[in-house]
Amino acid sequence: MKHVVLILLLAAFIPVIAGADNWQPLYESVDPELQKALETRLSKNLEWKKLIARKKMAIGLVDLSGDAPRFARINGNQMMYAASLPKIAISIAAYASFEDGSLKETPEIRQDLGDMIRVSSNSAATRMIDRIGMKKIQTVLKDPKFGFYDEKRGGGLWVGKRFASSGPRIGDPIYNISHGATVTQVCRVFYLLATRKLISPERSEQMLDDLVDPHLHHKFVSQIEERAPNARMYRKSGTWRQYHADSIMVQGTRWRDYILVGLVESENGEAILRTMLQVVEELIVPPEYAGGIDDN
Repeated sequence: MKHVVLILLLAAFIPVIAGADNWQPLYESVDPELQKALETRLSKNLEWKKLIARKKMAIGLVDLSGDAPRFARINGNQMMYAASLPKIAISIAAYASFEDGSLKETPEIRQDLGDMIRVSSNSAATRMIDRIGMKKIQTVLKDPKFGFYDEKRGGGLWVGKRFASSGPRIGDPIYNISHGATVTQVCRVFYLLATRKLISPERSEQMLDDLVDPHLHHKFVSQIEERAPNARMYRKSGTWRQYHADSIMVQGTRWRDYILVGLVESENGEAILRTMLQVVEELIVPPEYAGGIDDN
């Protein structure tokens, strides 16, 4: 078992501020320069500017390429319907339940956790909700230890309905959204995973293993596959009608080390998210690599 854990550590290792000495919460990592650059660049697109003003578009960006994270967000605490993206919250509750002994870790459950994330299986997600319990999932999200749903910060991640036609619906306390997210809280999930601080280093590794190698090749993933086909991707997305959501952590070989989260309510949301990644990379690429596509 020790050898398996070591292999996972080596395979999924991301060289970012994992040490305790210089770690700080993401809330305290907002970078004024990156924030201003993001606001200025997005406002140049009139469609995006209107969506942002109407609280129908939110973006979160964490640049992990330096000695400390640089965080920027637009409508960061605006909770929006996020379709399947909040399945990542089910994963967090599952691993928390493994830790406290309320859920037994079995090969069948591990398979469902992977399918729920990689191919966004609704049936796997519903089975996991039924195993864990909706109340337990929401308790984990609201637990101050995690803070993934915090009413003082606009809400956050929420799962209030099975991914099936049957079953009760429990909307979040602020907006009554059944499957919701804010970009800030999703960025926090990936940041804590990157620094191996979500539940425990071992559980963080397992969650990263579920998130790596996405099998749905659209939105952010389609752009990374074109621009840096050898980059490692950790990803969860969601789509339902006009609601489009995507979240990704990218690890390249030189400068591509970042987290990007986008939530858009628009019929054009798929195209907006694809273009958004291109724009964000323009903001964080070092001058010596500007103009290049593949940094691998």
